[in-house]
Amino acid sequence: MGDGTLARSDRTAWSERQRQVIDEFRANAGTVGGHFAGMPLLLLTTTGARTGRPRTTALRYLPDGARYVVVAANAGAHRHPDWFHNLTAHPAVTVEVGAETFAATAVLTTGEQRDALIERIVADSPNFVAYQAATAREIPVVLLDRRP
Repeated sequence: MGDGTLARSDRTAWSERQRQVIDEFRANAGTVGGHFAGMPLLLLTTTGARTGRPRTTALRYLPDGARYVVVAANAGAHRHPDWFHNLTAHPAVTVEVGAETFAATAVLTTGEQRDALIERIVADSPNFVAYQAATAREIPVVLLDRRP
């Protein structure tokens, strides 16, 4: 659809693909094949902004010391992905990287911190430039900070 939303059948197919990637990730200690083979992936579990239910999404990430960086690009759609709306309502999240699972707090980056991370993101994933060009919204960059 032209407004950046997916038709119901596309959303169902996307949800099924996400479920397959999540299952493969968990069965293989964070390793997946196919389109995502060799990509650094993590699983982010947020609390649904409206439902309060846990929602898990597979996301590409960049390491940043002990933190992880994720980008709410939504492939350049005109709206933020659902997981981003969830973590803005409930910033306490769960992260799975490899075989490790830990609690984290999601922190939205701004200013110079965001700019520096964008440079790293573009160097790691040049398609980010096309995603940003496809939308008028500023694509959020989020840090996932481990909680003690």
